[in-house]
Amino acid sequence: HSIDHGTEIGLALLAIGAGNWQQAAILMLVALAIDSADGTLARAVRVREVLPDIDGRRLDDMVDFLNYVIVPVVFLVAAGYLHPAVAAAPILASAYGFSQEEAKTEDDFFLGFPSYWNIVALYIWLLDVSELTATLVVVALAIGVFVPLKYLYPSKMPAGKTAMAVLGIAWVIGASIAVVARDATAPWHLAEVTLAYPALYLALSFWFGGVHRKPS
Repeated sequence: HSIDHGTEIGLALLAIGAGNWQQAAILMLVALAIDSADGTLARAVRVREVLPDIDGRRLDDMVDFLNYVIVPVVFLVAAGYLHPAVAAAPILASAYGFSQEEAKTEDDFFLGFPSYWNIVALYIWLLDVSELTATLVVVALAIGVFVPLKYLYPSKMPAGKTAMAVLGIAWVIGASIAVVARDATAPWHLAEVTLAYPALYLALSFWFGGVHRKPS
């Protein structure tokens, strides 16, 4: 898993350096697919038993920070959607979020915006929004890291897990087509249509999670 992610991160940064935004976007999608299956694969091959001295969670957090935060923020800055000074906001906010012991609640929710910056970057690029719009979205979500709202952990939903998984697969397919054929699918507004899934995720997060209240 870490080798795969390391390769993907390196290739994504090379693509960004070369100004190949589409290739970088594809690699960010590949990273999402790998990350969705890495835990299952790790348990299947019993990594903890084979490598008992390796803390997989710690390694996973380090790789995820690079993958979910650094790569998409570099992408947004290099592509001209975000000023370098503004880039500090998501990076510092996510560093805070990743370092919190209560980054995930006892009832299996993410606490605060869960740093899905690669998805944010993909939509900013797909929709080709202005730098001002991108800045407002990024700053608002960076603030969201500190707001004690609970966000769904997709594989541990309290209800509708199967339906959400099916919709998630449909989203991956739709988003992949939108990224690979960005110009061809623009007249169909495919990118806008696929936004329905992130919107549903946010709505269900507020419905099932809401505001996190510490036990008194």
